[in-house]
Amino acid sequence: MKIAVLLGGTSAERDVSVVSGLAISKALSEAGHEVTAVDCAFGDKIITNWDADINEIIHLEHSDFESRKQELDRNIIQTVQFLIAQNMEVAFIALHGGYGENGQIQALLDMMKITYTGSTALASSIGMNKHISKILFQKHQIDVAPWIKIDSPQDYNIHEIEKLGYPLVIKPNDQGSTVGLTIVEEPDRINSALQLAFQFSDTALAEQFIPGKEVTVSILGEQALPVIEIIPEHGIYDYECKYQKGKSKYIVPAELTKQVTHKLQQQALKAYQALGCRHYARVDFRLSPKNHPFCLEVNTLPGMTATSLVPKAAKALGIEFPELVDRIVKMAIENKNF
Repeated sequence: MKIAVLLGGTSAERDVSVVSGLAISKALSEAGHEVTAVDCAFGDKIITNWDADINEIIHLEHSDFESRKQELDRNIIQTVQFLIAQNMEVAFIALHGGYGENGQIQALLDMMKITYTGSTALASSIGMNKHISKILFQKHQIDVAPWIKIDSPQDYNIHEIEKLGYPLVIKPNDQGSTVGLTIVEEPDRINSALQLAFQFSDTALAEQFIPGKEVTVSILGEQALPVIEIIPEHGIYDYECKYQKGKSKYIVPAELTKQVTHKLQQQALKAYQALGCRHYARVDFRLSPKNHPFCLEVNTLPGMTATSLVPKAAKALGIEFPELVDRIVKMAIENKNF
């Protein structure tokens, strides 16, 4: 098939998106497809060297990014026009964060009758909003850590936040990859943690920290893949531990009892279905010392880098990366969004 891989974009997770998109492009080509990798921040800019170091690809310095963000955001229209002009059969969305993951690009592709991979506009939008996701999870009997939503970095009730207990987690309400996240262990850190979180979002969450294990369950179609335990070097699975090789240890499948494994997979599938996800996603949990799972979030466009978790889980079932992305494309064709 003739496939465009949409990567890059303008979010805080741009660099990871480029790495994901290039890996997907290479794998789809190996699976026999005609592939074009397009950097959405620059409209119809095609990346031809899929083995290039990320630093060789157009990299936006922070100051340049901020001054040009509106202009670069609008280039997505040029990207969509390119897809139409080139008669692309499928858009494989490899964008992380921002308009790529919050439902906006999905809505635009829906309007233009372009088939795309991943969840619909509505599911993507809900999945990106951690506060609304948690409310839905509770409605579906999926346990979550106690939390409160904070609407302003200046006007908040510290006593309400402290009721969650220490340590607590403060993070943006609609970012991924732990961007803007802080573990707060004392009251003096709350203000600075909120200031950081609000750099990336208009709202923030304060959430009770759940001690225990970091585990994740990938979903492919309607199938829960093997559970993965993540042991990060820093004690928390932060941006560096996610995307730098050697910074985290992964146990695939996680060394858990059949009962705990089944419970995690069941809860992951329920969370995926509660948001109305499709094709693939990844559901993150904290597993308490008593082996009780607390759902953190559903990643509707999880990473597809060399260290990413969906490919690791699929490989544990004997599904190699080219087959994995090929399956996702076929699912997109089978249940088109129009």
